[in-house]
Amino acid sequence: MKQPQSANEKPTTALNFLEQIIQKDLKEGRAGGRIHTRFPPEPNGYLHIGHAKSICLNFGLANKYNGKCNLRFDDTNPTKESLEYVNAIREDVRWLGFDWEDREYYASDYFEKLYEMALFLIRKGKAFVCEMTGEEIAEGRGTPAIPGKLSPWRERPVEENLDLFERMRKGAFPDGSKVLRAKIDMASPNMHMRDPVMYRIMRATHHRTDDKWCIYPMYDWAHGQSDYLENITHSICTLEFEVHRPLYDWFLDNLEIKDNRPRQYEFARLNLNYTVMSKRKLLELVEGGYVNGWDDPRMPTISGIRRRGYTPASIRMFSDKVGVAKRENVIDMALLEHCVREDLNKNAPRVMAVLDPVKLVIDNYPDDHTEELQAICNPEKPEDGHRIVPFSKTLYIERSDFLEDPPKKFFRLSPGKEVRLKYAYIIRCEKAVKDASGNITAIHCTYDPDTKSGMGSTKKVKGTLHWVSAEHSVEAEVRLYDRLFNEPSPDNAAGDGDFKESLNPLSLKIGKALVEPSAGDAKAGDRFQFERTGYFCIDPDSQPGKLVFNRTVSLRDSWAKQQKDK
Repeated sequence: MKQPQSANEKPTTALNFLEQIIQKDLKEGRAGGRIHTRFPPEPNGYLHIGHAKSICLNFGLANKYNGKCNLRFDDTNPTKESLEYVNAIREDVRWLGFDWEDREYYASDYFEKLYEMALFLIRKGKAFVCEMTGEEIAEGRGTPAIPGKLSPWRERPVEENLDLFERMRKGAFPDGSKVLRAKIDMASPNMHMRDPVMYRIMRATHHRTDDKWCIYPMYDWAHGQSDYLENITHSICTLEFEVHRPLYDWFLDNLEIKDNRPRQYEFARLNLNYTVMSKRKLLELVEGGYVNGWDDPRMPTISGIRRRGYTPASIRMFSDKVGVAKRENVIDMALLEHCVREDLNKNAPRVMAVLDPVKLVIDNYPDDHTEELQAICNPEKPEDGHRIVPFSKTLYIERSDFLEDPPKKFFRLSPGKEVRLKYAYIIRCEKAVKDASGNITAIHCTYDPDTKSGMGSTKKVKGTLHWVSAEHSVEAEVRLYDRLFNEPSPDNAAGDGDFKESLNPLSLKIGKALVEPSAGDAKAGDRFQFERTGYFCIDPDSQPGKLVFNRTVSLRDSWAKQQKDK
């Protein structure tokens, strides 16, 4: 994160439009020079990568300008919310590296004050109790080109509205029989201004207020007033809330709020290809068993990418590279994967692992001898030193690293050819042994004892292979994750059909691997680079004696190649 700078300090890099607004506000002394943002998720599902962008933006701006950022749960719909989601959101924000300190708030903290504010609008003649059904309200709202129809109850006397609203709160009426609506303009070109609903009757147990309330505020009513009550200066929302801003301001205007008044600003939300970002659709995937829960590593949820092995630093890097835009666009998944590789390349220790093993026997190596070879833990971090890798007569290499009849420029192992075993010796292939079906069961080689890695040998070969000792390797399960959808835009590809038709049936392959023993004591969340293969992390399903690795991302960086080609 960039260091904070004063309002008078010239920026060293180009500012995004939100930073420009904040710089201007600081210079003009608006809100007493305070910067106070908030991240306001609804606890009705797990957060996804799009929310991560919003978290980084809201907390990041507060950090940059020595301000504060609140975590506020928009818990206004108890039928869809739960404490499970609240706890998951807390964990996600902390994992990303942000701290709301003691500023954890809930819209439900303000239910009494919101109720009193609603009474204020009723007394001003700006809100009324309506008895139209939800379907009637929707139908009577009209279209952007056709004005809506006035409610038959729009001109109720103030005292009658006050009495009915108080009785709504006390539970005198059945669910759905009455709502409180703002009295604005049924001919407004902005559909959100056509007498929007502020409260509905809903008998549902709330995870914090239990059964105290049977009327619950709508988001548009709770949003701005919660911002005001928390002294928020900059209410930063995604672009779909731009059309809600006139209503946000109308409520503040008609509540006669002038001092410490929040302002809403909108930025383009994060759209990522090869996935879906709708909570409803993600819930459909979970409940339909198409994935193994909210934290399935194929899911774009923060809990999913955490389990897959993505790092907080890589998500923050991704958020910075995406930037803050005013127009919607779709970000290439390859950029996210590039950021993950960038961070893991610097920080993940290396190990050797063979995912499709074939036996390799070094015929001229002593039968009962084991050498302890030194291998670099991470060439990007020399301070991490070396690890010990056991070497013996019988090894395993990748089956794809051997071909009996190789094409040109195949620099791996084939009859009569030489390669180096990484950190070890140069070997020469002598023969391959096959079973009755023609499958290769063992490759026999000889080694040159004068070519030990690091001992000054000048002999050169073009190929280098990774390997593990047959005697010392650790067996592990590997889960090879790929993109969840085959189509870059699953929603568009479906047309009038079902987005799930674009699901990738090969998004998960489960296999076995042999891993060098240095990874044998790894614990859940530990990340590694399998040399020449990709980045992997230990899954929480792992148990003592049973390692489970998730593939985080392959070594191939298509985004970096695209930029190089450009």
